[in-house]
Amino acid sequence: MHQRERDERTLKGRQALIAALAAHPCADADERAACASMQVFVAEYADCFRRELGVGHVTGSAWVVDPSRRRVLLTHHRKLGLWLQLGGHADGEEDVSLVAMREAREESGLERIRLLDDAIFDVDVHEIPARAAEPGHLHYDVRFLLEADARESLRPTEESHALAWVDIDRVTELSVDRSVLRMARKSLRPPR
Repeated sequence: MHQRERDERTLKGRQALIAALAAHPCADADERAACASMQVFVAEYADCFRRELGVGHVTGSAWVVDPSRRRVLLTHHRKLGLWLQLGGHADGEEDVSLVAMREAREESGLERIRLLDDAIFDVDVHEIPARAAEPGHLHYDVRFLLEADARESLRPTEESHALAWVDIDRVTELSVDRSVLRMARKSLRPPR
């Protein structure tokens, strides 16, 4: 693909993400602030999908529920030491739902995962602390709702200490992250 074609594809991806963020029904003031901040960031930085952008970059996450919608798959993140949703860097991919799907598969070993909705499930902007040769930066995280069979075998990667299916109403026992708790609350609501 030529540079001009890549630039056009990235521009279309940025425009699509900005439109999706504008249409997203935010659940609280934190999510509204994250959504507004992300729209500005994506509009300002042509390379927002690339991790090489030092100030921050777009990431994609997966809130993976079982078919009953009563359990969620969480990872105990090795670097951060927290129970979180699966997710990671876009690495140039403009379709963030594809990023969420890729990361969910890579980080869990699950083969049969499906996207439940093309619409954004949740939005968060969070700081990643500086480490070794990497300065502190922001992750502009777009989350999608996915479904997987909890009976399928899990294969943790080096990125996590553990993977676990957790009853959604017990997520508070493992995580204090406000955005994780917000996604758990959203999961307990009836589907729209």
